[in-house]
Amino acid sequence: MKAIRIHAYGGAEQMHLDDAPMPAVGASDVLIQVVSAGINPVDWKIRAGGMAQRVPKAFPITLGQDAAGVVVATGSAVTNLKVGDDVFCYAEFARGGTYAGYVAVDASQVALKPRSVSFATAAAIPTPGQAAWTAIAEVAELARGARVLIHGGAGAVGSIAVQLASQSGAHVVATATGDDVAVVKSLGASEVIDYRQQKFEATVRDMDIVLDLLGGPTQEASWATLRRGGILVSTAMPPAPERAAAAGARWAFVFTQPRAVVLERLAGLIDRGRLRILVGRELALADAGAAHRLGRRARGGK
Repeated sequence: MKAIRIHAYGGAEQMHLDDAPMPAVGASDVLIQVVSAGINPVDWKIRAGGMAQRVPKAFPITLGQDAAGVVVATGSAVTNLKVGDDVFCYAEFARGGTYAGYVAVDASQVALKPRSVSFATAAAIPTPGQAAWTAIAEVAELARGARVLIHGGAGAVGSIAVQLASQSGAHVVATATGDDVAVVKSLGASEVIDYRQQKFEATVRDMDIVLDLLGGPTQEASWATLRRGGILVSTAMPPAPERAAAAGARWAFVFTQPRAVVLERLAGLIDRGRLRILVGRELALADAGAAHRLGRRARGGK
């Protein structure tokens, strides 16, 4: 099969379209013929070596965690999925390998694809959708009437988080810029701050929850927006406990684990028309390096 692999850590130039062996299928696995794979920031972190200690892998490494496709084989212990099912998944980091013709994934991490969207759209959901759900619904324990600040409201995680929070009855303040301001407003945000025109920390106060998807200076400035006892939840970098204590707030860092049960909930929301997924561009597998460059540029990287 064909796969995008790296033989050394580095930039996007390390990504090559190789002939690769078919993945082994364990008793609890399903073998998925990949129709579309999603691109996430963690993919270029793995490519660059930034996850080498947390997720050690032997070269060559097939990149990618998110996929949508068709089940073509099942392990002997699998009972919840069958050959021919259209599915989507976020494969655990220790395995991954969705930039490929086929990927083997534990069945507990795979769910039926939302019926109302394409494979390409479904592949854009798993990691950001589960991160948003985990951060908003589980870690922050969002309640009706809560005041929530969501950074990067037009991004993959942020756009889903805005919808989950607003549909739960929260007052959502989000940051975005340019044309994305109108997009985030259409997703249900009560207020959208153009971060290139205005410093959010100058006007936002008494938030119950801050969802930090950017880290760095954005995270630091966010402490001033929280009420005492509020919580800052980050997917970008672990907050400093002493900084949270100084602000009289709580903190949490989310490293999302793949779970089919969350994907099933998200699929239900999508098929009921309650969750809209934003897709940037669709590219061929051979152009995965270009996709990495586009993704990093969109987030201010190189």
